[in-house]
Amino acid sequence: MTTKTSTHDHGSKAGARRSEPNSGMPETGTPNRRDALRRGTTLSAALGTAAIGSGAMAPRMLHAASSSDDPNRVIRIGIVGVGGRGTGALNDSLSINDNVRLVAMADLQQENCERARKILSQRHGDKIDVKDDRIHIGLDAYKNVLDDPDVDLVILATSPGFRPYHIAEAVAAGKHVFAEKPSCVDPAGYRVCTKAHDEAVKQGTSIVTGTQYRRQVNYVEAIKRIHDGEIGDIVSATTRYCSGGIWYKNRKEGVSDTQYQLNNWMHFIWLSGDQITEQAVHNIDAINWVMGSAPETAYGSGGRFTRPADSEMWDNVSIDYTYPGNRVCSFMCRQIPGTKGDNGNVIYGTKGTAYIDAMSGGSRFTDRSGKQTWSMKGSIADAYRQEHKDLVDSIRSGNPIVELRTTAESSLTAVMGRMAAYTGQRVDWDFVSEKSSLDLFPKDLDWNGDRPEPSFAIPGVTKLT
Repeated sequence: MTTKTSTHDHGSKAGARRSEPNSGMPETGTPNRRDALRRGTTLSAALGTAAIGSGAMAPRMLHAASSSDDPNRVIRIGIVGVGGRGTGALNDSLSINDNVRLVAMADLQQENCERARKILSQRHGDKIDVKDDRIHIGLDAYKNVLDDPDVDLVILATSPGFRPYHIAEAVAAGKHVFAEKPSCVDPAGYRVCTKAHDEAVKQGTSIVTGTQYRRQVNYVEAIKRIHDGEIGDIVSATTRYCSGGIWYKNRKEGVSDTQYQLNNWMHFIWLSGDQITEQAVHNIDAINWVMGSAPETAYGSGGRFTRPADSEMWDNVSIDYTYPGNRVCSFMCRQIPGTKGDNGNVIYGTKGTAYIDAMSGGSRFTDRSGKQTWSMKGSIADAYRQEHKDLVDSIRSGNPIVELRTTAESSLTAVMGRMAAYTGQRVDWDFVSEKSSLDLFPKDLDWNGDRPEPSFAIPGVTKLT
């Protein structure tokens, strides 16, 4: 890879690699999609057509939003990002919903689309209706799906760095959206999400996000009981997402830096946001839900022992999040082979303790003596499907669900923790939500282009921006 300034939240030299100029026009004079979206417009808007929410967009909006005319009408789905998670989301939607049909696909790899189309056709028969000319390949392939007038609902499941900008363009196109988590990997993306949330509310289109615990029965019931005071006042909490290692893909001969990073996206922070953002956001979202808000501050540390040399990820992060009322959540995530796993949430109250385990572990309460007072099982598989049923039902009923802001806040909570650990500083919510200039997405992304040499954060050297 070519040596350039850093692409991390690093020190002044590295920080220069992270921030984009405010101008929406690169040196070539061609409008840049990233900057256009930051201003609340699509790329086509930057070229002189309609902006998000403008009257010129109304015909496209009405196509997707006219959802209550026929409660049994077919909902036509397009997908952007047809990897394992995207295919899983599609399978969940097709399994639980009647009168839905997959009609368009976009991905970086032709084989991903063809493989998914074959597998899903075997499972779901005529619910799969993707002609060859509706398989779109490349970095801009998502635009073909968003421009397709037959697509009512788009599933966005690319690597997370693209998520805010794909969501914003999908909203501008008048589509209903299912967006995988996390919603953003930096403060710039968070602000794009909050604007897109407000536009979706205004135009009456749904955005459901891949935070399945929000629809898992044991989570819903446990947190309702906590809010009803069953364990007393919340004093503190712990949450853990500790596991073994994670996948890594060796570089193949003849691929560009961009192609390699996109294929190995988990290991590059502009694409994944690190483990705390990409994976542990589920647990952070659950604690925000319990506490009733995002935290006020984050302070913590972490490091790396086992990552491959060109991985930008850390393999452990520990954060103290302080919530309103001086309630502290001790958070930890870790991906180190051979270590003991732990995945779940514990909430300590003045009358008892709530244990809400991840996956299908269920929930239980104990009193101060340790005696169990309540328990409930839960199925994560059911929750994965329920989010898609709720989405399609909301489209058909004309009562849109728009939950992007909540998920964006949880994603930014994870980002705030990462920034605190990377820099060694205490970081507060007002800074990350309103003042931080951190913007990880490359303005000059080229499929065949070079990317900066990978590097990783060093507390005390990496600066808070």
